[in-house]
Amino acid sequence: MAFGIKRTELEIWKKIVSCGEIAFITHYWRHPRFPDVTTVTKAGCNDISKLVKWGARYDLKEEWIHHRDHYPHFDLIGETQIKVLLAEGLDNHLKRFKLS
Repeated sequence: MAFGIKRTELEIWKKIVSCGEIAFITHYWRHPRFPDVTTVTKAGCNDISKLVKWGARYDLKEEWIHHRDHYPHFDLIGETQIKVLLAEGLDNHLKRFKLS
């Protein structure tokens, strides 16, 4: 379940992903498989080869891409999430969701 973002933020993320650009959206999240995780960052792009190449920089495997609702993306959690957000200069995500 996702919460903590506005519909307009999600629509902007979808538009950027649909245009073949790498886009990021972070939100609060609960999942029974990860009880200690409270946020997730979705790094998406509908150009799969571009997404795979981008992910390789962070040791993300192609098979980890979620192909849902025409918005392919990696789900980033935990240390990987923080590492990627820092590397991509997305300090605002870290501050907003108290990840640093």
